[in-house]
Amino acid sequence: MSVDHVEETEGDGEAAVTTTAATAALHYYSVAPGVRLNVRSGPGTGYGVVRVLPEGAKVPIFCQRPGTSVTGPYGTSNIWDNIANGEYVADAYVLTGSDGYVAARCA
Repeated sequence: MSVDHVEETEGDGEAAVTTTAATAALHYYSVAPGVRLNVRSGPGTGYGVVRVLPEGAKVPIFCQRPGTSVTGPYGTSNIWDNIANGEYVADAYVLTGSDGYVAARCA
């Protein structure tokens, strides 16, 4: 799934995402409690930080891809979650309820 654009809303720091598919089925996942999570330009710690999610953030997962292995509150994983166009977070910090992929692999 591709992301057409991301629009920041005032106040809560969450982004409204418009996609080419119906957004009604889009699920948001919680970031680990007490964590301000780095959002990177690619699937790995070698990519630059494009922004930081605030504590209590929830993120959509449009697709996932392998990258740098990261250890976080939910284990060690090399899975990276695409949360917006060109924006990735380490899956080890996102409560997906699974140790594996929960979305399609990014193209």
